[in-house]
Amino acid sequence: MDRGTAENEYILSMEHITKVYSNGFVANKDVNFSVKKGEIHALVGENGAGKSTLMKVLFGHEQPEEGKIFFKGKEVQITNPLTALDYGIGMVHQHFMLVPSLTVAENLVLGMEPKKQGLFDYKKAVEMTREISEKYNLIVDPEAKIQDIPVGFKQKVEILKVLFRGVEVLILDEPTAVLTPQETKELFAELLNLKKAGYTVIFISHKLNEIKEICDRLTVLRNGRVTGTADVKDITEQEISNRMVGRNVMLNVDKEPAKPGETLLRVKDLGYVDEHGKEVVKGISFGVRRGEILGVAGVEGNGQREISEIITGLLPRQTGEILVNGKDLSKAEIREIRSSGVAHISEDRMTYGSVGDATIEENIISERYYKKEFNKKGLLDFKKIKEDVNRLIEDYGIKCDNKDALVKTLSGGNIQKVVVAREFSSGPQVIIANQPTRGIDVGASEFIRKKLVALRDEGAAVLLISADLTEVIEVSDSIIVMCDGEIAAYFPDASLVDEATLGEYMLGLKRQSAEEIGGVYHAE
Repeated sequence: MDRGTAENEYILSMEHITKVYSNGFVANKDVNFSVKKGEIHALVGENGAGKSTLMKVLFGHEQPEEGKIFFKGKEVQITNPLTALDYGIGMVHQHFMLVPSLTVAENLVLGMEPKKQGLFDYKKAVEMTREISEKYNLIVDPEAKIQDIPVGFKQKVEILKVLFRGVEVLILDEPTAVLTPQETKELFAELLNLKKAGYTVIFISHKLNEIKEICDRLTVLRNGRVTGTADVKDITEQEISNRMVGRNVMLNVDKEPAKPGETLLRVKDLGYVDEHGKEVVKGISFGVRRGEILGVAGVEGNGQREISEIITGLLPRQTGEILVNGKDLSKAEIREIRSSGVAHISEDRMTYGSVGDATIEENIISERYYKKEFNKKGLLDFKKIKEDVNRLIEDYGIKCDNKDALVKTLSGGNIQKVVVAREFSSGPQVIIANQPTRGIDVGASEFIRKKLVALRDEGAAVLLISADLTEVIEVSDSIIVMCDGEIAAYFPDASLVDEATLGEYMLGLKRQSAEEIGGVYHAE
């Protein structure tokens, strides 16, 4: 590269970056990555491809074994995130780094608080927040508490926090993961305004349609190496996914129409009040039939997580009934719930779905070690366990050295495969799948969606909760929409609804009649 023209064309270049972790895993190998000034550049790849590591190197969270970083044509040493911010490089993480109990203004100026007579000048902080929010057309209420504002507004606050610190390059990690179509459209308009103002955006996403819509160029990583950079207008979604995975990937879910049978999961008048006294679930009722996938759409924080955790025993039921195959499990312990044929994919795979410091084998057998088939004369049958676990590793395509690898050493997609291997192989009658493909690549997502449909076809009842509306529509047979702790809509045929319509019900702009919604209970 001609360093003389670098500042005019490439604002940022990473050259020959190699990062090797202490366990010997090569996350990045001789990676070259450059972004032009004033472009939106997508960084795509499977989980474990090296995207996050490369961005951690750029933002100073990690130090590479080899390679150089050039910013505005000059080599820079980025030793930590503060150094990155000083140079003008900021990162908005997938999981918001906000303090819920503080206001928007307090979060914005955190670490850079304006002072008056040596004390925090809150009035000035509010004024500064209002000014920067109007400057970038990211309008938020400076005095609202973070815990009281919608997800889309939290995203705005995160972006404003970075802009407030004077950055020129923004790294956005899965920025639309929890947004409605309407909120995503608004975010994209704001990003295009930033682009026009000369800002550069690195856009990390698994949503290929969004990359096609918003990005100028893209770089694909696979197995820690760059497989190519292209103008987005010159490449199809199918070609992007093929480059990411190295094979043809089916982007659409291929399934036969559902043949629902009797109701296996019935929830009646379920209510829940959280620790802050907020009524999160407001007396909802629904049923999921054998051979059916019921999708649940909703902006995060509208009761979906609580419903899944109450059904699976992670949260105590407060009011209402939960019946599985006619058996009342309202007061059952977790083991009894699981023994009744309920499997659970938690939205938080690291906290509730797996144990990072345990091996793949230990994670898989954690819910079945006590069963008769895994015991021999009062002791664990390790030969049987080993055979079972090795078969599941192969069947589910878990990329690992062996069954004794610690789960925390795996990529996000492979951790999720460990979770689904355990849950789907437990012989479930009812599957509660909460965000089963969040933050994982197209290849792993395709695999998990196919498995959900296959289990449906084998007679399981599936409750699918997902923030990915494309997934909800394509995988589900019918859909309910949650808004403010209640069911706002029921669509008996998922194929007849679109994302924009779901978004209207999710945001509370529309609501069906009680009679229409009542159909989801499948009263007998």
